Amino acid sequence: MSEQAGTDDGMTADTAPDPALMEAGRRLFAGPITFLKSAPALKFLPDPICAEIAFAGRSNVGKSSLINALTNRNGLARTSNTPGRTQELNFFDVGDPAAPALRLVDMPGYGYAEAPKPVVAAWQNLIRTYLRGRAALKRVFVLIDSRHGIKPPDEPIMTMLDEAAVSYQLVLTKLDKLNAREAAEVLARVRADARRHGACHPEIIVTSSEKGRGIAELRAAIVGLL
Repeated sequence: MSEQAGTDDGMTADTAPDPALMEAGRRLFAGPITFLKSAPALKFLPDPICAEIAFAGRSNVGKSSLINALTNRNGLARTSNTPGRTQELNFFDVGDPAAPALRLVDMPGYGYAEAPKPVVAAWQNLIRTYLRGRAALKRVFVLIDSRHGIKPPDEPIMTMLDEAAVSYQLVLTKLDKLNAREAAEVLARVRADARRHGACHPEIIVTSSEKGRGIAELRAAIVGLL
């Protein structure tokens, strides 16, 4: 659910999501979705033949769970209780693999990783270079744990996206862990923090992968970019 859409947690609405976009999103993600490849370095990136949508976030923010919910596949993106498991850019084709409608990109988690510092530095360089130089990249969805809001590790990537003029949008995860008052408070804080970032889309999408909340709105937002 977007902040405009309203929720059963007491958040108010300005406008409802476009039903046509929501239906188009449902149809798109009901079709074929296949793992394409992992890219541990820039030379392994696939040719940019279609639009790409990337997902970034702190380790253990719930990124893999959100991608699985978005695609309605239980095991498309790997989930783990071990922070820092995703160490590469993982690409997934949505639609006909011969001519995909778009690609989803699961990025390495940042802020923590059980790996040597040189390995972490290599991941960070891969992320920075990909984000700054990928013409096919339409938007980055930056995931924020709703229990904590925007934390210091989130600021560098948001600032980098601002400086590179890469469009990005915040997605609050794990809303089911909060009550209505807590959810409203964290949304207000995140909204205020987001206003300081020039490339950040003003609409915040609020989700719960476990409960399926906000998934239809996220699909609609993606379809609207194509």
